[in-house]
Amino acid sequence: MPELARFGAFKICVFPGDHLPAHFHVLGRGWSVMIEIVSLRVLKGAGPRGSVEEAIAWARVPDNSYRLCHEWRRLNERE
Repeated sequence: MPELARFGAFKICVFPGDHLPAHFHVLGRGWSVMIEIVSLRVLKGAGPRGSVEEAIAWARVPDNSYRLCHEWRRLNERE
């Protein structure tokens, strides 16, 4: 599970062999959230509001969005 970013209370990861839609995981101690890469909407899970908002703000940055898309394709595209 490649870790793309680490913050004080959580980390952002993309899992290999994962299901559609393209998404990333925000993992904290005792909580996890799955967020769609394109829309940045929460697909599943719950966590501290500030942490989830911080993860979404990170994903909105163009370089980070590109990196999320690149990692998703690298780890999950099937022929």
